[in-house]
Amino acid sequence: MTTDLTPAIHTVRFLSVDAVEQANSGHPGTPMALAGIGVEIFTRYLRYLPDEPAWPNRDRFVLSCGHASMLLYSLLHLAGYDLSLDELKNFRQWGSKTPGHPEVGHTPGVETTTGPLGQGVGNAVGMALALKMANARVGTAGDDIFDARVFALASDGDLMEGVASEAASLAGLWGLDNLVVVWDDNRITIDGDTQISFTEDVAKRFEAYGWFVQHVDGHDQAALSGVLDAAVAEKARPSLIVARTHIAIGAPTKQDTPGAHGAPLGAEEIAGAKRAVGWPVEPSFAVPDTARAPFAARVEDNRRHHAAWKARLAKLRPEAKRAYDHLVAHAAPPDLYATLLKGAPEKADATRSTASALQQIAAAELPALVGGSADLAESCKTTIKGSPHVARGEYAGRNLHFGIREHAMGSICNGLALSGLFVPYCSTFLIFSDYMRPAIRLAGLMQQQVVYVFTHDSIFLGEDGPTHQPVEQIASLRLVPNLRLWRPASPAECAAAWAAALQRTDGPTALVLTRHKIPNPSGATPTAEIAKGAYVLVPADNPDVVLVATGSEVHVAEQAAAALGALGKKVRVVSAPCIDLFLERPRAEQDALLGAGTRRVAIEAGRTRGWEAVVGSDGLCIGVDGFGASAPYTDLAREYGLSTDKVVARIQSFLEQGP
Repeated sequence: MTTDLTPAIHTVRFLSVDAVEQANSGHPGTPMALAGIGVEIFTRYLRYLPDEPAWPNRDRFVLSCGHASMLLYSLLHLAGYDLSLDELKNFRQWGSKTPGHPEVGHTPGVETTTGPLGQGVGNAVGMALALKMANARVGTAGDDIFDARVFALASDGDLMEGVASEAASLAGLWGLDNLVVVWDDNRITIDGDTQISFTEDVAKRFEAYGWFVQHVDGHDQAALSGVLDAAVAEKARPSLIVARTHIAIGAPTKQDTPGAHGAPLGAEEIAGAKRAVGWPVEPSFAVPDTARAPFAARVEDNRRHHAAWKARLAKLRPEAKRAYDHLVAHAAPPDLYATLLKGAPEKADATRSTASALQQIAAAELPALVGGSADLAESCKTTIKGSPHVARGEYAGRNLHFGIREHAMGSICNGLALSGLFVPYCSTFLIFSDYMRPAIRLAGLMQQQVVYVFTHDSIFLGEDGPTHQPVEQIASLRLVPNLRLWRPASPAECAAAWAAALQRTDGPTALVLTRHKIPNPSGATPTAEIAKGAYVLVPADNPDVVLVATGSEVHVAEQAAAALGALGKKVRVVSAPCIDLFLERPRAEQDALLGAGTRRVAIEAGRTRGWEAVVGSDGLCIGVDGFGASAPYTDLAREYGLSTDKVVARIQSFLEQGP
């Protein structure tokens, strides 16, 4: 006999409404509309264990429309996760496990942090891709180790955002048949009916992407079962289910209105909605046993599925078991830096080329390293040699061709990281990091290990001109909390940057690399100090001035120090490949390196704002505070005051002015 899900649906619906009302903040209408779909997926399709939330082969549930967070919290509570009813009552309050939008790592059972619309769709694509790639490494025909699926709920807003379109295009290209996206077609946004802004045929758009598309009444449970059955049975394409729903269904005056989107319904409206379906108006936060029963039954079914999976895992041949263990752990070896140093090229080159050579060594040491570029593999030099690229039905490779889709690339890499199975990297020109900013910010917020390889790092990319010359990007990326940015100046610094990125597991790392060749530092490099973010490259006791530089400007600082030394000045040069790490050090260590009370100069081919944290408010910052220009890079260095003679003249004037 089919279990009646009505009590569970009403419970989810009104837990969401009551929590928003009590918080006097939130979005009640969408959880009301999606309650039936959420319950259907959790009780009849989703494979999960609330007491083992990190089970590698669990199905993933992504609420891309994160504003409907109370839907997810209500489902997780009923499913038996460590999320008490009191936590639901504390929705959006300080210290609760139920923040305004879902946050991975904060709430048990939440797979990704959502809220910025469209990002969850991209994350879901990345998770589905990760499962395919993992299974290609350890599974066998008919005996898959990673046969999990990804279910995502998306709103009108999600599918309006370009990132979702980019990610959906790639999902169709890759044939991710383990991905099911349900579109909540409620036709209401904050500004009104979607007819004012969103009228294309979304179903045809997704069919053109290569998706299997179905339509359903989102409030018809029998019909929902039918389309979900067909979606999980599809073996060639990702699935989109167009579910026609009614926002705030059952609310007497606010159903199908923008007023139900982002504000509490109010006591009168809530009472009317509850009475309409025979639900008690009081007490609020009611949870009958009949609502919990179908979730409990599903968990018992999942325990049997988990036991069968463990039996398959136990039968893995040794080579496949080693591959499985590495995917689950995906840890870089502790001596990776030493290994990279040994293999570092000695010749002077562009840091993009040096970093590329080191990436090949790192890839051999860390099989979980996978990634690609936004159609710039040849320029960014990030292809893992000797490995094929991922394509439909061919998931064993390590190279991903994202095409010119930086938005999706960043979001998909977040999904790959969130899978817990891979260490993803993605690459493009530094100027185009702007297209990826939402995903970069979310990687920092979610503490996910993603590596960004940004090349063509300054105006010195030359003739392409100001449209392609990054000026503010380095400074703005340094403002992203929990993102560490490395701008190396030498093979040893490139080795330190890659090692730091691959050994760091609590956040993302950006490698910012030159297009043009730069000389290796002439001084002895204390390699053990590089990992601290900054170190003395040219020593000087009791210096008259300390020059701090990064990347291609380090050799300029060295030359300037030599010229100033010939004029009788004592000059210390500090190379600072990772200012973020340096500023995390105790102030006493910073002062020991830079000299307490010593005059300081920063040299970097980008915006100077932000360098005050290093050189002080009375220091000198030499950089580029306007847009670039189209010319050979040697001419640009002269015109923008970054040639050695221009830098020396600026420093002389600075020192003559006195403190």
